[in-house]
Amino acid sequence: MKSAVETLNPTRVRLTVEVPFEELKDSLDAAYKKINQQVTVKGFRKGKIPARVIDQRFGRGAVLEEAVNDALPKFYTEAVNEAELNVLGQPEVDITELKDNETLNFTAEVDIRPAIEIPDYSGIEVEVDAVEVSDEDVDKAVEELRERFASTSPVGRAAEDGDVVTIDLEAKVDGEVLEDGVASGVSYTIGSGELLEGIDDAVKGLEAGGEATFTSELKGGSAAGKESEVTVKVTQVAARELPSLDDDFAQLASEFDTLDELKADSRKRLENMKQYDQATQAQERVLEKLLELVEVPVPEKLLADEIQTRKHNLVNHQLGQMGLDLAKYLEIQGKTEEEFDAETKEQAEKGIKTQFVLDELVNKEKLNVNQEELTEHLMRRAQSSGMSPDQFAQAVVEGGQVPMLVGEVARGKALAVVVEASTVKDTNGEVVDLDDEDETAAAEGEQTEATSDASEEKTEA
Repeated sequence: MKSAVETLNPTRVRLTVEVPFEELKDSLDAAYKKINQQVTVKGFRKGKIPARVIDQRFGRGAVLEEAVNDALPKFYTEAVNEAELNVLGQPEVDITELKDNETLNFTAEVDIRPAIEIPDYSGIEVEVDAVEVSDEDVDKAVEELRERFASTSPVGRAAEDGDVVTIDLEAKVDGEVLEDGVASGVSYTIGSGELLEGIDDAVKGLEAGGEATFTSELKGGSAAGKESEVTVKVTQVAARELPSLDDDFAQLASEFDTLDELKADSRKRLENMKQYDQATQAQERVLEKLLELVEVPVPEKLLADEIQTRKHNLVNHQLGQMGLDLAKYLEIQGKTEEEFDAETKEQAEKGIKTQFVLDELVNKEKLNVNQEELTEHLMRRAQSSGMSPDQFAQAVVEGGQVPMLVGEVARGKALAVVVEASTVKDTNGEVVDLDDEDETAAAEGEQTEATSDASEEKTEA
């Protein structure tokens, strides 16, 4: 077999392959054997029909077609390996010449990973938010904890902001009560914004037994997105009572004996959160700077597929679960379809470029992933997916996604290398020393988000 490579552009090549006919022998034998099992000829036992009889009865062309279909993937793979190409996706194959007992010639056009030159990134400088926790931040955190331990007690007055009301709901569209538009005994905190728009104004001022009707757009159910006439009846009004902010509350809500100890712990937790956010911010901004330094051509078909995948996931999964379609989503976001398409393309392009650049860094820095790192990453991914580690691991193995997870960890390590070489300062002008744990976690989070749809499974042949 002889092959040659023609570069069509930085991300696409054409392979020209010439196969001597004798190299088709194994595929021809397999073709005759397969046809033998599929057909019957009077006078011959099944599977024992001579090749000449198959040629006479069914045509040599059918045998050649079967043999070529069987042989093409093997010869294509040999040509790719011989040329040391890093191909993306499936090739477009064209048989240019097929002469019985002489030769098989074909071409294969396929996208490839572009050659990327990683420049010196040690001069990257970024600014991140300073880690500052105010007394107001601490007070807010403690107040939120206090809200969780609030109690309620029925009152004989009209409902006010912050009260918890028990209500019955009935929704009508075009005068007809919806099958899924009736609910009883619903508990609702006035002002929480957790139910329908307009319900706060409807129930405020009502006592137990009071009733009101208002118009609102339904958020979910069979008539999601439609205007509905909603009747709400209040069956109980209860006032929320917050516990006193004292040592007794600290002992009730935590493992601490005093309120001061609880506040000190809250401050420490907030500092840890802000440090993690700072590390994530550093990763994001360093990645942006890195991508600005590198010229990364993106294969057109890969980009088109990525855009389509992102739109499909949004429309059929995320929006579908919320009972929205794309048109309603765009209306809520205040975007035109053209703006949405432009943003989706930009995000898809960034995801692909990120993966290409970080993968090149993995190779350049000779980074490896050990079992402990992979296990830690798997545990984090399982937690974010809502699955147990065992369930997630089983799904990963059964789906052949282990290489994808290894790639995610390796790219996270590559990004961490760049951050370590960069200068990171906070808004106070102080150099930030990111600790390794936060740095690695943030790196994996950023690159995984950026490349979640441009996965190994999609971009490797």
